[in-house]
Amino acid sequence: METIHIGYDDTISLLSWQKAVDALREGHLFPKAEIADIFLGPKAAILLNRAAYIEGLGYGVKAVTVVADNPKKGLPTVQGAMMVYEPESGELKAIIDSRLITEVKTASDSILGAQLLARPKSKRLLILGAGTVAESLVHAYSSTFPELEQIAIWSRKPEQAKSLIDRTGRTKIELIVADDLEKFASEADIISTATMAYEPILMGEWISPGTHIDLIGAFKADMREVDDNLITSGTIYVDSRDTTINHIGELMIPIAAGIINEKDIKGDFYDLISLNHRARTSENEITIFKNGGGAHLDLMIANYLIKLIT
Repeated sequence: METIHIGYDDTISLLSWQKAVDALREGHLFPKAEIADIFLGPKAAILLNRAAYIEGLGYGVKAVTVVADNPKKGLPTVQGAMMVYEPESGELKAIIDSRLITEVKTASDSILGAQLLARPKSKRLLILGAGTVAESLVHAYSSTFPELEQIAIWSRKPEQAKSLIDRTGRTKIELIVADDLEKFASEADIISTATMAYEPILMGEWISPGTHIDLIGAFKADMREVDDNLITSGTIYVDSRDTTINHIGELMIPIAAGIINEKDIKGDFYDLISLNHRARTSENEITIFKNGGGAHLDLMIANYLIKLIT
């Protein structure tokens, strides 16, 4: 078979966010994925390989380099590609730009979590962060939550939030800069955090009953975006137990301190989807979702992208 190549610029405009989310939902109806990560090289220049196998769906390996000094040279920090292999023959089916896979996977992951856990008629979304992930979230939430009326963007540097809004252009949803984090957090139906914070920036005392908290930014063992008050105030779910509980500071730090324990993680996507696990129990319940990613999610999105262009 001929291996297809899928690039970012030729594909991103063809994307349906809801169909990407559906691909993650459907992917969890297959047998549970096998996943493994490999890290090689010095701390400032790492080769990261994330691999997955899903029976009936195939094999996938996303290999990227993460080089801290690249921006000084005018180069991206993260560069790489994903290889997708047929489930039966093992033939190389596609090579996909890693930026495309990661961008679509990350936002779709959070949208699926919100569709399963947030109040369906949520009207106000607050996004913390104003980078690439935040920009994807604006487009993804706008496309998949029809009742949304307002998206507020908060950044430590307000001019970055304004720049994101300017890049987005006109939408049916009001886009505004969140100039008072506590105020906007207390009014939000959904809060999505996409920062590089190492210390909590979102406090439990600000959160109103019924809010859905979508946590993305903390991806290392020493990173957190929310405080102990918040992590204990709601029902906690994750996208994958295997990629979050023992890997990400948002959970590891409060577990180590005895603030919460592993039993407080009520479920992941396999529980919520495959086992028809009951999620939100009331309008006033605070739900907390940790987006940790994983190679199996990359593989599910890769198969959607292959179908999209073939």
